[in-house]
Amino acid sequence: MRPWRFVVWFGIVSLLADFVYEGARSVTGPLLASLGASAAVVGAVTGAGEAAALVLRLVSGPLADRTGRFWGLAIGGYALTVVSVPLLGAVGTLAAACVLVVAERVGKAVRSPAKDTLLSHATASTGRGRGFAVHEALDQVGAVIGPLTVAAVLAATNSYGPALGVLAVPGAASLALLWWLHRRVPDPSAYETVLHAEPLHPGTRWSAREPLPRAFWAYAVFTAATMTGFTTFGVLSFHIVHRHLLPVSTVPVLYAGAMLAAAAAALVSGWLYDRVGPRTLAVLPVLAAVVPALAFTGRLPAVVVGTLVWGAAMGVQESTLRATVADLVPTPRRATAYGMFAAVVGAATFAGGFLTGALYAVSVPALVATVIAVQAAALFVLAAVRPHRT
Repeated sequence: MRPWRFVVWFGIVSLLADFVYEGARSVTGPLLASLGASAAVVGAVTGAGEAAALVLRLVSGPLADRTGRFWGLAIGGYALTVVSVPLLGAVGTLAAACVLVVAERVGKAVRSPAKDTLLSHATASTGRGRGFAVHEALDQVGAVIGPLTVAAVLAATNSYGPALGVLAVPGAASLALLWWLHRRVPDPSAYETVLHAEPLHPGTRWSAREPLPRAFWAYAVFTAATMTGFTTFGVLSFHIVHRHLLPVSTVPVLYAGAMLAAAAAALVSGWLYDRVGPRTLAVLPVLAAVVPALAFTGRLPAVVVGTLVWGAAMGVQESTLRATVADLVPTPRRATAYGMFAAVVGAATFAGGFLTGALYAVSVPALVATVIAVQAAALFVLAAVRPHRT
């Protein structure tokens, strides 16, 4: 299978998986609120879920590098996610729903370093930015279809059970396709014959015990600073429903629009990344700073625009960030690097989810001012460290 075909088929796997978990995430805030959660609880749970999806990669990343079981970890992680989501619609208590929200994210933690490493081999031929961008764009197609499906079923039944239960179908399809792809391409590392980070140590080969490059850590610091001031959609959707700006059944439609913005932003930033490198990332804190100034107002047009900007920032984060890690770190340490990077970002994501949720309960102007200040600091860090591709 040619590298581009591998990227596209893996993108379709992610499309089906995103159909499942993005459909669920589009109503996480209102679902938890319906079970008695406050804004702070929604922010903490969604932030903790994102942190679990990232911090636990400290384990799954090195495990993938040590064992070489990239396909096994990818399949196991996807399975945990597609099982957790239908169950989320069946529980009737806040505690159980919170556990399942986090469990779905744990599935992402298990699979992501292995999945990203498998993709990084193929993108060595397609171009890092373009390869990850195309994968992310397909990923976001599922993130559009899922919320729209949930919205339609929710509007028809006025019940979270059927709306989330229907997501079991694309979940099963994603696992079947992933297994087929594994059988067709058992060793994607054959796509990559050059270790891109070898110039850092001329005359030597990288091993699984080699320290991660200094540029990688500088890049991680910048991204952590950005995510500390980045809100979750759980808090955004809580605000929308709390202020009666949209009915609950319409919130997933807005989320689908945000995912379309993410797909477009991923393609644009991926194209730019292959031409100008990590400097493309300067757009991320700018977008993140705009979000609360628009999305936490009481005016629906501003909220819609702010949510679309939030989606665009997510698209840059999910595509170009992964391409940068692949360029900074050689193959024997790449899954570990993805895990370590995600752990740093995860801690910042939890802080950002809790911070924005807590500030929302106290003062929206204070929330906006704090996020803008944090993103300004992130831009300063990027200018100071200037991570470069090897």
